[in-house]
Amino acid sequence: MDTLILAAEGPVNPVIPHTSEIILGLVAFLLLFFVIKKFVSPRFEALYAERTAKIEGGIEKAEQAQAEAQRTLEQYKEQLAEARAEAARIRDDARAEGLQIIEELREQAQAESARIVAQGQHQLDAQRAQIVAELRADLGRTAVELASKVVGESLEDEARRRGTVDRFLNELDAVAAPASK
Repeated sequence: MDTLILAAEGPVNPVIPHTSEIILGLVAFLLLFFVIKKFVSPRFEALYAERTAKIEGGIEKAEQAQAEAQRTLEQYKEQLAEARAEAARIRDDARAEGLQIIEELREQAQAESARIVAQGQHQLDAQRAQIVAELRADLGRTAVELASKVVGESLEDEARRRGTVDRFLNELDAVAAPASK
C-alpha cells in the first residue's frame, strides 16, 4: 500500500524537498541566525574590537617607545658631543699648562744658570784679587831683596820698603794697562 500512495501522488522530484522540510529548515535557520546574531556575533565583535584596540595600542606604544628611544639617542649624542668638547678643552688646558710649566722651568734654569755663572765669576774675581795680592807681596819681597843686593844697603825699614815696592808696582801697572787695552 505504501508504494501505491507514493505513486498516486505523482512523480516526485528528488531535487525539490518537501514543504515541511523547507519550513522546518527555515525555522531552524532563523533560530540559528537569531542565536548567532544575538550571542555569537556580539562576542566575535567584542573580541575583534578588543584585538583591534590591543593592536592599535601596541602600535601606539611602539611609536611612543620609538619616540622615547629617539629622544634618548639625541640626549646621548648631545652628552657625547659635550664630553668630547670637554675632553678637548681639558686636553688643550693641559697642553697650555704643560707649556707654561716648561717655560717656567726654562726661566728657573736660566736664572739658576745666571746665578751659578755670576757666583763663579765672583769666585774667580776674588781668587784673582787674592792671587794678585799674593803675587804683589812676593814680588815686593823679591824686589826688596834684589834691590838690597844691588844697592848694597839695607831696605829693612818698612816705610821705605813699602814706598819703593808701591812705586815699582804702580810703574808696572802703568806699563801693563796700555798693553792690555
